[in-house]
Amino acid sequence: MATQSPPERLTMFIDAVIAIALTLLALELPVPAGDTTEAMLSSVADHGKEYLAFGVSFVVIAAHWRAHHEIFGHVRSLNSRLISLTLAWLFMQVLTPFATRVITADGAFPPRFSLYAIVQVLASASFALIIREIRREHLYRADTPPWAFSQNLVRSVCLAVVFGVSVPVSFVTAGTWAYLCWLAAPVVLAVAGRVRGQADADRLRTSRRQPRLPAWRARHR
Repeated sequence: MATQSPPERLTMFIDAVIAIALTLLALELPVPAGDTTEAMLSSVADHGKEYLAFGVSFVVIAAHWRAHHEIFGHVRSLNSRLISLTLAWLFMQVLTPFATRVITADGAFPPRFSLYAIVQVLASASFALIIREIRREHLYRADTPPWAFSQNLVRSVCLAVVFGVSVPVSFVTAGTWAYLCWLAAPVVLAVAGRVRGQADADRLRTSRRQPRLPAWRARHR
């Protein structure tokens, strides 16, 4: 049963927490040192791993927030399970800055890499469960387009698979191959989106081919 709590309050809370998570990412950035231009540029190069991890994590958190923002734009009411799933998803966003610091540290690459990847797997999986709960309990508005949920659901499942596959890869290969799994995410998303779009188009064509009953027959069925 849906609660009386409006979704706008939860959305505002999420926006505030996401802003804090992004701020925590920036606070952990090392400040370049050096008395000369060459020394400062050398310091920037030495900390390139930290700056790259910041950029990746910023894009990851922003992508999660954008997807959640799109979905909750169609939500009309909440229930306790949806709130709990959203808090679990939000926990993973807050944990991402910590996982970013872990992955940029030296030594023990497989467990450090795996921690970051597992956080993203859980974030994507919890978001998929959020979409499932909204659809199952009909918590969305009546004017919601049919593709609004399927598109984000496919995206979440694909990201969970990509990050999940990278975990065992990090233990059996060099670090470069594990990161290449992440670089494959756009390709996987593009292929999945194309397949989903084709399936939606086929479904639409099938529905149009079905003959419609005359009005008088439809009333007497």
